[in-house]
Amino acid sequence: MAETTGCITVRDIPAADFIAAYAEILKNNDKFVVPKWADLVKTSVKNELAPYDPDWFFIRTACVARKIYLREGTGVGALKKRLGGAYRRGSQPKIHRDASGGIIRYAMMTLDELQITEKCGKGGRKISRTGQQTLDQVARQVALGEL
Repeated sequence: MAETTGCITVRDIPAADFIAAYAEILKNNDKFVVPKWADLVKTSVKNELAPYDPDWFFIRTACVARKIYLREGTGVGALKKRLGGAYRRGSQPKIHRDASGGIIRYAMMTLDELQITEKCGKGGRKISRTGQQTLDQVARQVALGEL
């Protein structure tokens, strides 16, 4: 990429690149603890099986952090809607099913413990000052090709 003199934020880079890079950072963080039940749960009612990727919880947490960064005041209910999808019912029409709230809630609490997010006055969560600096630093490294 070309040299940029301005500030690079999470909004400036593709979502998949940021989520993959931040998930790798969370994986290497000693303070981030994956729950014991992570290999047993499905991410939504619409899924038949648990995720195949052993690092799925890091990816989901990075996705939650990005969504909270993009929209302040986002709560568990909004993220359940956003991360849900089409539930296939055979010959009947597809309908929307929300994602698992327990997984999202645990990811949010973990981000709170890492001081990436904090509770918002109007409800939901927002990115803390140190969390914004951390996420923008990751975004800058992704944009410059360092991660």
